[in-house]
Amino acid sequence: MTPQATNYRIPPWDQIDTVMFDMDGTLLDLHFDNYFWQDYLPRTWAASQGMDEGEAIRHLHGRYTQLRGNLNWYCLDFWATELQLDVAQLKAKVKHKIAIRPRVIELLEQLRSRDKRMLLITNAHPQALSLKLQVTGIGRHFHNTISSHSLRLAKENAGFWGALQTLEPYDPQRTLLIDDSLPVLRQASREGIRHLYAIYQPDSQKPPLAAGEFPQIVDFDHIMPPLASAGLS
Repeated sequence: MTPQATNYRIPPWDQIDTVMFDMDGTLLDLHFDNYFWQDYLPRTWAASQGMDEGEAIRHLHGRYTQLRGNLNWYCLDFWATELQLDVAQLKAKVKHKIAIRPRVIELLEQLRSRDKRMLLITNAHPQALSLKLQVTGIGRHFHNTISSHSLRLAKENAGFWGALQTLEPYDPQRTLLIDDSLPVLRQASREGIRHLYAIYQPDSQKPPLAAGEFPQIVDFDHIMPPLASAGLS
C-alpha cells in the first residue's frame, strides 16, 4: 500500500502559525547532495591525492558514517581542512544539478498568502545555503533562513529546537516542521513541536524511504491549504 493510503493526512492549517521547512531533500531534490558527497567529491579527492577512486570512496564513506549527526558532517570548512580541497568551490562547479522539488513554489506561495510565519531551517553550511538560495530563488518566500551552524548544533542534536527560539521565537504547539530526516523529526518531537511531517522520496533518483512514525508527503499538492479566497485557515 502507498503512503497515501497508510500514513497520509492534511495538516490542520487553522492550528498552525509557523511553518518550518528543511531544505535538502524537502524543498530541493536530495540528488544534488547525494551525487556531490557520494560520487563527485570522492572522485575529485582521489584525483588530487593520486589515490584509487574505490579507496577514496571507501575512506570517505567511512568518515561520513563516523560523523553523521554531528555538525561537522555538514560543515564545508571541516571538509576543506580534512581533504585539503575548496569544497564550497567544488559545490559551485556542479550547481547545475541543484533542483527544486515539484510543487514547492506553489505551496510556499499559498502559505505566505495565509500569513503563516515561514522559516527555512537547514543543517546546510552557510556557504551551501547561500549557493542554493542563489540558484533557486526560494529564499524570497521565507521570513527567515537559518543554518544550524549559527547555533553550533545540528538539528538532530538535543537542545537545537529550544535554542532556535533565541533566534526565532515560535510556539511549538502551533508549529509545523517538514523534514526528510527521521532523527531530526524525532528530536523536534522530543522538544515539543507538535506537527511533524516526513518526505516520502527525498532523492528523485533513489527509492522512497520506509515509513516511520510521521505522516509522509508524497506530493506537496496533497497538503496544499485551501485558497485564501475560500476564507478558511
